Amino acid sequence: MTFFTKPAASVLALTIGAGAAAADCPIKVGVLHSLSGTMAISETTLKDTMLMLVEDQNDKGGLLGCELEAVVVDPASDWPLFAEKARELLTVHDVDVIFGNWTSVSRKSVLPVIEELNGLLFYPVQYEGEESSKNVFYTGAAPNQQAIPATDYFLEELGVEKFALLGTDYVYPRTTNNILEAYLQDKGIPAEDIFVNYTPFGHSDWSKIVADVVALGADGKKVGVISTINGDANIGFYKELAAAGISADDIPVVAFSVGEEELSGLDTSNLVGHLAAWNYFQSADTEANSAFVDKWKTLMGQERVTNDPMEAHYIGFNMWANAVSAAETTDVDAVRTAMYGQEFPNLTGGTAVMLPNHHLAKPVLIGEIQEDGQFDIISATDPVPGDAWTDFLPDSAVLTSDWKDLGCGMYNTQTETCVQLKSNY
Repeated sequence: MTFFTKPAASVLALTIGAGAAAADCPIKVGVLHSLSGTMAISETTLKDTMLMLVEDQNDKGGLLGCELEAVVVDPASDWPLFAEKARELLTVHDVDVIFGNWTSVSRKSVLPVIEELNGLLFYPVQYEGEESSKNVFYTGAAPNQQAIPATDYFLEELGVEKFALLGTDYVYPRTTNNILEAYLQDKGIPAEDIFVNYTPFGHSDWSKIVADVVALGADGKKVGVISTINGDANIGFYKELAAAGISADDIPVVAFSVGEEELSGLDTSNLVGHLAAWNYFQSADTEANSAFVDKWKTLMGQERVTNDPMEAHYIGFNMWANAVSAAETTDVDAVRTAMYGQEFPNLTGGTAVMLPNHHLAKPVLIGEIQEDGQFDIISATDPVPGDAWTDFLPDSAVLTSDWKDLGCGMYNTQTETCVQLKSNY
């Protein structure tokens, strides 16, 4: 039976409590992704991914003798609504775990609810770091697993001398760019050679910003764009680049929020050579990835593509399932303990490992956009341990996260004390 034939009523069945014992069936999996609004372009695919993973697990016999059921809600790209929907999942639908969010502002909205109710959230998207909650497992990339390696590629391989940091105006781009500004200056790039600009979600008029980026190279220095533009604003940005006649040879762009799904809606003929940094690309040549892609296309249609956050959900879901089996319960505290050291094969080869700081060790890949909307993988690292706290901001450089042995997500290595994170939600 595929998830397409599952009765809608079963998806919303209300039967067990959050953190319930294994004997209570079915096991409820909350899916918290925007199915409407500006982020639907990216998040709908992750909802579909979760339905596929839940169905796959049921085909294997479920967990602890129980069938799994997905409870899907739509926070509609509305950040406060994410918090309301998370509370609904935990208190009304009584889910045992939540897989969800894309933007950091939505995660920040959900975080106090998850912590208050002792829920468990698996967050699958690259983010700015500077956070470590005992109730969240961060299966996407931290800055040292995406932003820093991409910047190094610009500096070392492409000889970029001036940087345009273009982002959507919310916490992820702003924090990431603060880290990158500090990192670039540490690498000898003068502050005046770093152009930073933020635009609102859904921004569509890119003519002036692209003109400003072009003007940055008027002195002949090589300019590169590091993009933390999110959602459907990317469509207008890349169209404006093409309209301005800018190729990757002229001004290369490396994006942290553009993958196969976003490119599927674009004419990519003028984007060939621009880059993205992720931990996964559909083009990865492994048997496991071929099987994953084939199953996805069989279920969803040959035109549908896979992307990095899908792999993050794939890894996170399977680690969670293995932790539930090891703990012999869905109880959040027991599952959390069983998560430490969990290993699961990456779709790109090698093995992802869950660290005591609730981040994964994963390889970093640089991909070059091809005419067919896929990426040619031109650079790959060994697995990089995700770092919750960056080394490039003074207040964070002294911090570490270790929920396994220290029981602290914000441990000051100088004072040897656990710091209480101030709420900034």
